[in-house]
Amino acid sequence: MTSEFQILLSILLPLAGAVGIAITGRHYPNLREALTLFTAASLTAVVWTLLPELLAGERPSVRVAEMLPGLTIEFQVEPLGMLFAALASLLWIVNSIYSIGYMRGNNERHQTRFYVLFAVALSAVMGIAFAGNLLTLFIFYEVLTLSTYPLVAHKGDSKTVVSARTYLGILLATSIGLFLPAIIWTYQVAGTLDFTPGGILDGNLAGPAVGLLLALYVFGIGKAAVMPVHRWLPAAMVAPTPVSALLHAVAVVKAGVFTIIKVVVFIFGVEFLSTESSADWLLIAAAFTVIAASIVALRQSNLKRLLAYSTIAQLSYVVMAVAILKPLSEIGATIHIAAHAFGKITLFFAAGSIYTASKKTEIHQLRGIGRRMPWTMAAFTIGALSMIGVPPTAGFVSKWYILAGSFQSDNYIAIVTIIVSTALNAMYFLPIIFYAWFCREEVAPTNDHGEAPLAIVIALTATAALTVLLFLFNQPVLDLVSQPGGMSK
Repeated sequence: MTSEFQILLSILLPLAGAVGIAITGRHYPNLREALTLFTAASLTAVVWTLLPELLAGERPSVRVAEMLPGLTIEFQVEPLGMLFAALASLLWIVNSIYSIGYMRGNNERHQTRFYVLFAVALSAVMGIAFAGNLLTLFIFYEVLTLSTYPLVAHKGDSKTVVSARTYLGILLATSIGLFLPAIIWTYQVAGTLDFTPGGILDGNLAGPAVGLLLALYVFGIGKAAVMPVHRWLPAAMVAPTPVSALLHAVAVVKAGVFTIIKVVVFIFGVEFLSTESSADWLLIAAAFTVIAASIVALRQSNLKRLLAYSTIAQLSYVVMAVAILKPLSEIGATIHIAAHAFGKITLFFAAGSIYTASKKTEIHQLRGIGRRMPWTMAAFTIGALSMIGVPPTAGFVSKWYILAGSFQSDNYIAIVTIIVSTALNAMYFLPIIFYAWFCREEVAPTNDHGEAPLAIVIALTATAALTVLLFLFNQPVLDLVSQPGGMSK
């Protein structure tokens, strides 16, 4: 099997799985779910077997079509895209196990549609991860938005539909109104949209125009949730927890920050941006989002909404790290993509586990729940500590590199932001941990519900373990991003 075929297979395989899932449908639920797991495992195998070639210095690519002169649909494997694809494919397996327990445990309707659209969304993620230019990335970026809208609207009640429309409206308005014009402007001044190490705009754009184009990209890439284009993410929390877990802890939000990193590193170029003062606003906007979202999270009483605002803050850690424009902070941005993926999906899994077992959704309802759901709350504790940045969790490693890059550049805005936001993270996560483990339930339970279904417990235990393992064994990620064309170069 050639690497070119593997790239195309990584995009087509989830689509083929979606067709099979649709055919098996409601009449063969066991086969439908087995096919989901098989497709996820097969995708992971296809993606991960590209790693040796990448680590050997190869950059496999494939051109599918040329729409206009210089505008092609093209895919290429590079270190950052490989990290994104490897994470998403691996966590699709875990999330599929979780989904089986959650969807059955809550007797959710339209389960076939759920699994079909999930597979389509993963195909879009692979297209984004391996996109060789901005045009290809934009196409799959939009497919991801459209395929996840029905997942957000899954419950179908009026409140859910309104929230899903907010999700769709903001993401489409920003991408079509800002992101697409930025792409067109880039093509006009540079004559290409190819992702190129060092960027393509140096010598083609200067002065205030650089800052304006950067603003079109940052706010046009609404999935990164940089304020004020963030409201779609809390709105999307009406979705079933498996959707919140993978799509809003990994796929959708990571597609946003991944795209911003690609634009900064491969379209503008780090060295070029460091000489343009009109781009300095990006770090301030990211720092503001980190602090503001953390303060809003502190005021939430609903667990999933707290996690949503926490995600907004954590995403802007990545944006801020890239805006520091130093090698150590760029490494920190890359590791934080993985650290946040493992930690936040664990937190969402735990929230869904609590809901499935006890139908509790509010923070004040969690008093003493650690005694009856020890596996769930142990996983939640690990995920929360990672968000704060406490060892031995992955969040400590990424924050360490971001902070080191901040000191490397004497960037006091970033230093203060990290310190203050870490304190805020502790202020809204530690009370939940305390309530769960050290308080008694205010009302005695009428029945001992215990843990959620086994599939849910297995999934959240696995992601919690990954959060710790990334702290202990992060060298492979460092080796990957240290490749030529990676973030550290």
